Amino acid sequence: METVKKEVRKQIRELKKRFSSEEKKRMSESVWAKVEQDEYFREARIVLAYWSMEDEVFTHDFICKWAGRKTILLPCVRGEELDIRYFEGTDRLCPGEGFAIPEPVGNLFTNLEQIDLMIVPGVAFDLQGNRLGRGKGYYDKILSRTKAYKVGVCFDFQLIAQVPVEEHDVRMDQVVWSGKPDKKAEPLS
Repeated sequence: METVKKEVRKQIRELKKRFSSEEKKRMSESVWAKVEQDEYFREARIVLAYWSMEDEVFTHDFICKWAGRKTILLPCVRGEELDIRYFEGTDRLCPGEGFAIPEPVGNLFTNLEQIDLMIVPGVAFDLQGNRLGRGKGYYDKILSRTKAYKVGVCFDFQLIAQVPVEEHDVRMDQVVWSGKPDKKAEPLS
């Protein structure tokens, strides 16, 4: 199973290289337009998002836009775990230990049951809500401890016919991707 996951990660990494940062930002806009129209997002008060890396659906503008209207939380890598902290503005971010992703330095958020909605990145997703992460298991640990509505976000080329899954992998309630909503998930070659 791990060999299959590694191969999918490799193929998606190659596909991501075909797009510039600006193209990925532009594709991200359609993802956020769909998320913002969703009833679960509109009703959510506390949202766990993520501060995007170069190759992920771009979140920075989305987070800053909604930070004044919703409580936005961001994950922080601490060893093998994720801490959850309040997003209190871009001036309260500093490079994290895991991937040098900017992380909030604000207060720790500990009651996962209060989170209404989680916006989750991934390497690949399928239409059944299965998610393939980067392989560290950070998100699966958090996802399994909350009843929050889970939304996976991705570019349309990250939506594949079938994600290889294991027992510990947590399924998304919804997957939102850039591009047309009637896209057919293609098998990777």
